[in-house]
Amino acid sequence: MSAPGPGLPAPRVAAADRPVSGGSSLFAQIRVLTGRSLRAMVTDPGIVLFGLIQPIVILFVLTQVFSKMGMPPHFPEGVSYLDYVLPAVLVDNAAQSAMQSGVGLVEDQKNGMVARLRSLPVHPGALLAARSLVGLVRSAVQVLVIMVLAMTVLGYSPHGGMAELALSAGLTLFISFSLSWAFIAAGAWLRRAEPLQNLALIVIFPLMFASSAYVPVEDLPSWLQVVANVNPLTYAIDATRALALDMPGLDHAFPAVAICVVITVVGVVAALRGFRRPL
Repeated sequence: MSAPGPGLPAPRVAAADRPVSGGSSLFAQIRVLTGRSLRAMVTDPGIVLFGLIQPIVILFVLTQVFSKMGMPPHFPEGVSYLDYVLPAVLVDNAAQSAMQSGVGLVEDQKNGMVARLRSLPVHPGALLAARSLVGLVRSAVQVLVIMVLAMTVLGYSPHGGMAELALSAGLTLFISFSLSWAFIAAGAWLRRAEPLQNLALIVIFPLMFASSAYVPVEDLPSWLQVVANVNPLTYAIDATRALALDMPGLDHAFPAVAICVVITVVGVVAALRGFRRPL
């Protein structure tokens, strides 16, 4: 194309030929999308109410019902049932909260949010990362609520001290973060809330009871002991319990962290592939 003569306006360039802006940085996109999701969650009374009720119900039902039963033979000496089961309550709540990250992604796909973002220069991973961070914040608030209620209402007193209790809570949040990526990946592929919730029920419920969550592994039926010894939640619960109560089991912390890292990496890859599929 020849250059325009002196004094003549430059020819218009078709929209398809214009350079496309790369948009903001990935970090800025994650920050904006995380803030959007957090504001939507905080301003919805239903989400806030049920998000706080759920861990409270789990805490009181498990501690008050099972604590009235006789202690099994291999139960640790000098440890109350509340002290023993609270780390399991935290891990169970972390898994339930992680599932909501996948549900949130499904809702974004249904309400057109994902379709709108795909028309903008937004990195595909920004929305997924924002969903995982929102789930982490939700889980952190629920962990704080559970601990405060356990200490003030039920008289929970961690044997390991506040520093080790904080480490136990940190490990619980890392577990929640890793599981949230697994459910985000499931949401990206299933794209429906009902099968995602059914999947969570099928996976989380059996794994929690086939672990060291509520009784020592040695007191489970022999066939369940086999399952519990290879169950990732057993390592996670034993590690958080060892930190909170200053008891044996801290050697399970490394396998628990390693499993969480693997789940996170696999979840991120699977979520990106599922998210990039046509709507």
